[in-house]
Amino acid sequence: MRCCENKLSYILNEEIGKLILRVSIAGLMLFHGIAKFLNGIDGIKFLVTQAGLPEFFAYGVYLGEILFPILIILGLFTRISSLFFALTMVFAIFLAHSSDLFVLGKTGGPVIELPLLYLLASVSIMFIGAGKYSLDAKCNKSCKNN
Repeated sequence: MRCCENKLSYILNEEIGKLILRVSIAGLMLFHGIAKFLNGIDGIKFLVTQAGLPEFFAYGVYLGEILFPILIILGLFTRISSLFFALTMVFAIFLAHSSDLFVLGKTGGPVIELPLLYLLASVSIMFIGAGKYSLDAKCNKSCKNN
């Protein structure tokens, strides 16, 4: 049994896990960002101004839901991009779900389940980094060679 586990650990390694986590979380967020890009952010502007913040803060959604996810997928500036992605989700939870923090939905899960999942996954990526299959790894490799 130990032999099979060793063979599986060779194939199913943590580097592939990091890649899957990065691509899945950031890739799924891109759908939200592209929808906002195509349909506008009037709803976000309303939430931002209703919270007493300047309207231009709403344009940060393009960074948080398009630019940073692309950087995370590429594995470029991954830790800092994940930090800003996480901050985007904190902002989204504050603006759109602050009254739902402890509310359970019809299926029994928290109402803020999806934004919370994005938040926690981005924090995880921030701690574990991009991994071997990333532009960060290529940059670090070339920096060490110079």
